[in-house]
Amino acid sequence: MRIPFNKPFIPWFSFVYLVRGLYSGTVAGNGKYTKKCHAFFEKRFGFRKVLLTTSCSDALEMAALLCRIEPGDEVIMPSFTFMSTANAFLVRGAKVVFADTLPDVPDIDPAEVEKLITPKTRAIVVVHYSGVACDMDRIMDIAARNGLFVVEDAAHAIDSYHNGKPLGSIGHLGTFSFHETKNIISGEGGLLIVNDAEFEKRAEIIWEKGTNRAAFYRGEIDRYGWVDIGSSFLPADLVAALLYSQITRFDNIQSRRKKVWYAYQQLLRSLEEKGLLKLPVIPGYATVNGNIFYVTLPSAETRDQLIVFLKEKGISALFHYQPLHSSIYFAGRHDGRELPNTDRFSDTILRLPFYNTLGKRRLRYVAETIAEFFRQGSPGKNLSS
Repeated sequence: MRIPFNKPFIPWFSFVYLVRGLYSGTVAGNGKYTKKCHAFFEKRFGFRKVLLTTSCSDALEMAALLCRIEPGDEVIMPSFTFMSTANAFLVRGAKVVFADTLPDVPDIDPAEVEKLITPKTRAIVVVHYSGVACDMDRIMDIAARNGLFVVEDAAHAIDSYHNGKPLGSIGHLGTFSFHETKNIISGEGGLLIVNDAEFEKRAEIIWEKGTNRAAFYRGEIDRYGWVDIGSSFLPADLVAALLYSQITRFDNIQSRRKKVWYAYQQLLRSLEEKGLLKLPVIPGYATVNGNIFYVTLPSAETRDQLIVFLKEKGISALFHYQPLHSSIYFAGRHDGRELPNTDRFSDTILRLPFYNTLGKRRLRYVAETIAEFFRQGSPGKNLSS
């Protein structure tokens, strides 16, 4: 049996929307399907304003521009994240300051954030790892007391909530990803979420290469021109058409993905009870959105040997981020602080195969194969000891 790590969900009706997009009259950006996607997200989640982007990386770069990040500014964020989170602010000249994660959840620790604030701090960037909310009440309180912007990197977190509020809607700005490994997809693609009126008009200008062309197309001005800095952040409308085909089945996709997540939780619980691994911890303020499922192993050696064992059995499982603070690029720029929780999660997290068509038989096979690995005897310290 072969079980891939990911299998993009591209049903037959996706092609219908692509053909419709081709004949809609606009295949460039900001066409019919872009507007349909915008309307869905604003209505479904109550976002003030959204803008489709070519990637979540671009949405983060827009966020940095909107926060007017300049050389010398400091931006606090987790080291346990994809490099795009940091790149977006580094290219504006910011000094990135990495905070450690919580001990039991690979999300940024608000207490660590507060320790790192200086007069130069401009923004806090949180990453809702695997769709599990950061402690946003504490983060927003810290930001308010210090006059800081908050950007939510919610790449994993569509349809996930913090105390009933959709992730992406709590900070001043938020971002989603529609990469092929995410819940709904467009191959590549992202979304900028604007929650503060201060950013609303400028976001659209930056999105349209620094021009007020969007206002011109709405008939609000008689000509458009270059009025600010920006770039071509908007995707082709065909990308939006593919995304919209997913949106039409959004609830169905979410239902299936959550079933996969909870099936893994049930199937692997006995291994956690034996102290062989740990399942994801979901704080009381957070929800599950079926983005990924990971387990935490006793050691890096155990994790790496389990990856090999699963591969030999036809199962593709992966580790996740290598800490940015110790990366080849950033190690010399880091201030030398140890981030023990970040390092431990990076060494021991294992992401299991996850896609919404992953059936019960294959889920059981993954769980049984992991159990077989431990029965054969694995290295590392028992988590219950």
